[in-house]
Amino acid sequence: MTQQLHTENTSDSFYEKWYALYTNPRAEKKVASELSFRGYKHYLPLQTTYRQWSDRKKKVDIPLFSSYIFIKIDIERDYYNVLEVPGIVKFIKFGKEINAIRSEQIEQIQLLLSNFDEIEIDSNMIGLNENVEVIAGPLKGFKGLTINNQGDKSFAIEIEQLGCFMKINLPKYYLKKV
Repeated sequence: MTQQLHTENTSDSFYEKWYALYTNPRAEKKVASELSFRGYKHYLPLQTTYRQWSDRKKKVDIPLFSSYIFIKIDIERDYYNVLEVPGIVKFIKFGKEINAIRSEQIEQIQLLLSNFDEIEIDSNMIGLNENVEVIAGPLKGFKGLTINNQGDKSFAIEIEQLGCFMKINLPKYYLKKV
């Protein structure tokens, strides 16, 4: 597992905070390199994994968060300059505002990467007792409630429209929260 934390910018001011940037697909490392060149403090969380090609298996460092990189800046001073960096699409907004990310969260990501080899990011977590809709397969369009989580590969749901309780196992990617 590898981490890329760049701290060349020595003028940490009170106004500098961490922000998330959205990059073009597969441009995270190029953006990190350009941010380093321009002297910005940034963090690109990378994890080491093995990729299989037809003729070989290779160890590669891939971004933990696809198309994301973190940067520590004074948003008032550096906003437009950062957006000029090739490969950066936008600042990530939470609601309608660009919110800073707490330093503790960046530290937690670093701690996780330094202690665990395999971390999976899932922005569509479905828990127990959540209303879901089947979005693929022969039951597409049915709505139900998750009632049993059987590992990360499948869920059992009850299908309301049938007027009875049926437990079925569906792959997680067949479901979306309603």
